[in-house]
Amino acid sequence: MVHINRCAKVVAGGRRFSFSALVVVGDQNGNVGVGYGKAKEVPECIRKGTEKARKNMEPISVRNNTIPHKVIGVHDGGRILLRPAVPGTGVVAGGGVRAVLEAAGIKDVLSKSMRSNNPSAMVFATLDALKQLRTREQIRALRQA
Repeated sequence: MVHINRCAKVVAGGRRFSFSALVVVGDQNGNVGVGYGKAKEVPECIRKGTEKARKNMEPISVRNNTIPHKVIGVHDGGRILLRPAVPGTGVVAGGGVRAVLEAAGIKDVLSKSMRSNNPSAMVFATLDALKQLRTREQIRALRQA
């Protein structure tokens, strides 16, 4: 669970609240998904977000607990730079970026947020960056085809 947003609608009797949750799900083995759930209660919106995240899981390329190469991911106003790191560095990232990287099973990586700090934009920008990753073998196969 990365972020919960509360939205208020003013009606005759007062305020009605609804909630939205941004959820990241991963198997710590190179698969990660992001879901966004909305409902009148918090547990329900988290459940919906988790279901959507499980449906949207995608494989990513991981090499020796880090990423194969430097990459920049962009989504809306969010722009994130990910760089491979030596073993023992850990995940140098904050907020939603850390959640996505840890859920994917990446243990050593450096990150830099270069624009927005909106949780949704950062999470989806990180996912965009991870989708761009290619291992040496994948690039070799593409060039030979």
